Amino acid sequence: MSVQKRDVKVITTHQLQNMKERGEKISMLTAYDFSMASILDAAGIDVLLVGDSASNVMAGHETTLPITLDQMIYHAQSVVRGVKRAFVVVDMPFGSYQGNSSEALRSAIRIMKESGAHGVKLEGGAEIKESITRILSAGVPVMGHLGLTPQSIYKFGTYTVRAKEEAEAQKLLEDAQLLQDLGCFAIVLEKIPSALAKRVAEQLQIPIIGIGAGPHVDGQVLVVHDMLGITKEFKPRFLRRYADLHSIMTDAVQNFVQDVKNRDFPTEQEAY
Repeated sequence: MSVQKRDVKVITTHQLQNMKERGEKISMLTAYDFSMASILDAAGIDVLLVGDSASNVMAGHETTLPITLDQMIYHAQSVVRGVKRAFVVVDMPFGSYQGNSSEALRSAIRIMKESGAHGVKLEGGAEIKESITRILSAGVPVMGHLGLTPQSIYKFGTYTVRAKEEAEAQKLLEDAQLLQDLGCFAIVLEKIPSALAKRVAEQLQIPIIGIGAGPHVDGQVLVVHDMLGITKEFKPRFLRRYADLHSIMTDAVQNFVQDVKNRDFPTEQEAY
């Protein structure tokens, strides 16, 4: 039974907070286009992230850095048109908020005005405090992102687990508390030790969403192309593939090619 056929309220930051307080886990997936967003929304997803991972899975770049603000707005517009229930968050791309809080505010306002999304997500803690404060001052909901921050890949030089050492773990705890104190409505923790993620989720009042952060947080997020098995090469420990669409799609295309070559498609019944 599709979600549209039930009496289900539109998801808001208030509802996400209520879900944490009553112990209901939050489901979150990425989306980049209208068709996929429509399917995910109807299936009951709580939050859709228009991720800068579009740079990888949609455009074929090695990192998330090349995607532009205009491209993120385009993807966000497409997703919002397909959504009736889910809360839509948009990643602010690299260069649109770091180091200049005025630029950060302009970028966030453009995303909200031009896409109709419900909030934005920024990577980092104390170092982007001013940008978060300026964006929140305009009434734009902000989701934080700590741990492995892909926009900083050239700084760290690796996608391995973050915050395994005590000093980095302590900074993450302090940054998480800071993000909550500033007014962020939720935080994504990426690829950190499960025990540390549990501490953050227990100490903070706002929802904590994990990706490679263990089972003790308030919700989980995956890249939809990974979860559906459209991508094949990416195989981290935290990824569970719920389908093998790569094989299904390959078989379908090969069957189409064969039918066309053999003149089996279209038949007279498929013609006008």
